[in-house]
Amino acid sequence: MSDATSAPSPMEAEEENAAKGLTAGTSSPEKDAPRGLWSDAWHDLRHNPIFVVSALLILFLVVIALWPSLIATRDPQRCDLARSLQGPSAGHWFGFDTQGCDVYTRTVYGARASIAVGLTATAGVALVGAVVGGLAGFFGGLWDTLLSRLTDVFFGIPVVLGAIVFLSMISLSGIWPVVLVIAALSWPQVARIARGAVITAKQHDYVQAARALGAGNARLLLRHILPNAVAPVIVMATITLGTFIALEATLSYLGVGLRPPTVSWGVDISAASDGMQFRNAPHILLYPAAALSLTVLAFIMLGDAVRDAIDPKLR
Repeated sequence: MSDATSAPSPMEAEEENAAKGLTAGTSSPEKDAPRGLWSDAWHDLRHNPIFVVSALLILFLVVIALWPSLIATRDPQRCDLARSLQGPSAGHWFGFDTQGCDVYTRTVYGARASIAVGLTATAGVALVGAVVGGLAGFFGGLWDTLLSRLTDVFFGIPVVLGAIVFLSMISLSGIWPVVLVIAALSWPQVARIARGAVITAKQHDYVQAARALGAGNARLLLRHILPNAVAPVIVMATITLGTFIALEATLSYLGVGLRPPTVSWGVDISAASDGMQFRNAPHILLYPAAALSLTVLAFIMLGDAVRDAIDPKLR
């Protein structure tokens, strides 16, 4: 006859643990709970060396754009013609340009204008494109037709050529005219991506259920569709940010973008583009061009890493 106070059998102990959610050989449900899209993407990004390197480089560039005096103590506008085209030396690591300005100081301060144009133009493009594409995809019908045709009209305007024409027609100078022209000509691609993402998101069951429960258009769009359709827009904006920085340098090089006395990499590259000066003093072109290339490359690498982490089709 068995003892009533004897220890439970192994089978009974396993059943008891299973009832508590702690079966042998498995971890707790909280530990193995599935991650959401953004937490899963962040987990992948943290372990992606391309993202880490590009993010650190971009963080450094943003810091020196906000506080260039941290690593450059001289005035970028202070020049000495007696030192024109002198090469690198102690205390002047990048040498002097044609006007006798310190190239190192101007390269550091040039990050401010270039990154400011890239960030503000990207924000404008993402905002306009997301609004136009989101409304077209959500309402459909006549709204979709009108907004899609408007997008097609702007798609037919080459960005560089259109920017040259518009900036040549206005007499204003500075960052904002360049930002507005870039944003006005570059939003259609983001609009198409946003439209497709919204059309896909609004067909999901949870959106149909919310609509059946009486949710209005504003609640459906802002609460249920937008959080699930914003990922492709973020990826596109991250990739195009580096492109906009390069576009600003191109326009400044052509003489229709930023102009002196504004300090930017495009302005310095334009001033150093004379062939004779480059042969005699290549440093006046190499350093601002290298800074521009590294910045554009960092943003493109960051965008590629974000795309790989967010896009489920690439998993």
